[in-house]
Amino acid sequence: MNIKKCSIPLQPGLYGLAFLAKNWRKMTDPIADYLTRLRNAIKANHKVLEVPSSNLKKEITKVLFDKGYILNYKFEEGKNIQGVIKITLKYNPETKENAITHLERVSTPGLRQYANVGAMPRVLNGLGVAIVSTSKGVMTDKEARKNNVGGEVLCYVY
Repeated sequence: MNIKKCSIPLQPGLYGLAFLAKNWRKMTDPIADYLTRLRNAIKANHKVLEVPSSNLKKEITKVLFDKGYILNYKFEEGKNIQGVIKITLKYNPETKENAITHLERVSTPGLRQYANVGAMPRVLNGLGVAIVSTSKGVMTDKEARKNNVGGEVLCYVY
C-alpha cells in the first residue's frame, strides 16, 4: 500500500482508512463544487462569496454577470497559487430574494453532455440560460445558436 507524504506522522493502526480518505480527497468536479458553493451562499443569504479560481470558473462567472444573475465579481491572484474569485450576489431590494433561483449541473465528469446547434437546450422556454462550453469559448445557449456552434452543456441557471 502506497502512502503519500503528509505532515501528520503515520503509525500503523493510529489513523484508519477513513481518516486518510477524508484528508486525501481529490476534487473530481470543480464546476459542481463552484455551483454548490454558490447555491449554499444563496441559501445562507450571504452577500459575498469566495471561490477557488480556474479559467473555466472565471468564464462562467463572466456569463452570470453579463446575464444579470450576480451583482459583481473580482478576480484576486494573491492569496494562493490558484487565486480566488470574489462574487457579490444579487438580491431583490423589496423581497430579499436572490436573482438565481435554481442551479443545475448537467454535464459531469462521469457523463459528459454535448449538444449540437439543433439540439441546444432551452431552459424554462428561454427565461433561463444554459451555459455551454464551445470551441469559441464559454457562452449561453442563445449565443451558441447565434454563432452556430455546439458544445458541452455545463449547467442550467434560472
